[in-house]
Amino acid sequence: MLKAAILRVLRGLCADRFFLILLAGLLLLGLVSPAPVTAYPALVDGATLAALTGLLLLTKGLELSGALHRLGQQLVAAMPSERAVALCLVLAAAGLSTVLTNDVALFVVVPLTLGVARIAGIPATRLIVFEALAVNAGSALTPTGNPQNLFLWQQSQVSFTAFVAHQWPLVALLMGALVVLTALAFKGRAMAVVPVEAAPLDRRLLVLSLALYGPFLIAADHGQAPAAVGVLLLLFLQLRPRAVLDVDWGLLLVFALMFVDLRLLAQLPAVRGAMETLDLRDPMQLYLVSILASQVISNVPATIALAEYSGNWQVIAYGVNVGGFGFMVGSLANLIALRMSGDPKAWRAFHAYAVPALVVAAVVGALLLG
Repeated sequence: MLKAAILRVLRGLCADRFFLILLAGLLLLGLVSPAPVTAYPALVDGATLAALTGLLLLTKGLELSGALHRLGQQLVAAMPSERAVALCLVLAAAGLSTVLTNDVALFVVVPLTLGVARIAGIPATRLIVFEALAVNAGSALTPTGNPQNLFLWQQSQVSFTAFVAHQWPLVALLMGALVVLTALAFKGRAMAVVPVEAAPLDRRLLVLSLALYGPFLIAADHGQAPAAVGVLLLLFLQLRPRAVLDVDWGLLLVFALMFVDLRLLAQLPAVRGAMETLDLRDPMQLYLVSILASQVISNVPATIALAEYSGNWQVIAYGVNVGGFGFMVGSLANLIALRMSGDPKAWRAFHAYAVPALVVAAVVGALLLG
């Protein structure tokens, strides 16, 4: 059973184009980076990786319990059309991201979406792409919505309400545009419900997963994610080992490799020199650099790097949150959503919507800042 799980992970990685690109990038960066190979493990954010492991495990527990399948059946029965289901899930993803952070919102909504898609014949990949866009937009509202906001909030020392007051015009306009786009992208026809036998409900696994969700999030929020994930693994291995084996361990390897690549890139003398030549005192230049940096090294590392050169948190907040759109590397939430979709070609659908969304969001943010 363990051997089969390892082979499945290896086969998945060999077919994962993004993982192969990251691996090739690591080889190239290793040739030009001054950092020794022995320093690479320290570049991986262990706390983030531990938090991601715990969320993957808990979400897998909910999925295997059969509860999400049943919830999906109830949602399909209550909705009059494909468009209504899409709007409901997109708005739910955005709403959850304001309080649970963008990645946690995806761990709740994407498995439910996959279940709904199987029942109702809705295009799952397209809907998950819209949910990724929704959590990027929704999470921009609050200081706790995503890691970059949390960092800026702590650095700026402004109140929670002051942060929200600054962010809400951008979020309102982006969500308005996303709702319109969702209504256009999904049809108003009645859903062709596919008869699917109800999955047996594993109450013990459901209770275990739900009961541990809150305590794990609290522990992770207090910097205890590694210890908390150790407890989760012990409990699941003893009570439901299949959940541990079915976790997407390949995603964790992709994230670890991404941390190393992006941090090696940010440490290159050429990159640091280019940053120092920019006039980041100019708000518009800072805004554009925030967006572009997010497309290259993801918005969380971009936020941390730019905070070293400017204390204008308002402009950086707009730039890095807008920068979550565009290329999938712009936000870690994008990678989580695309990986959870299970569709190896999901990145194509994502960029077809996310790149135009970046252009629109960038213009909206620039007008608001102007």
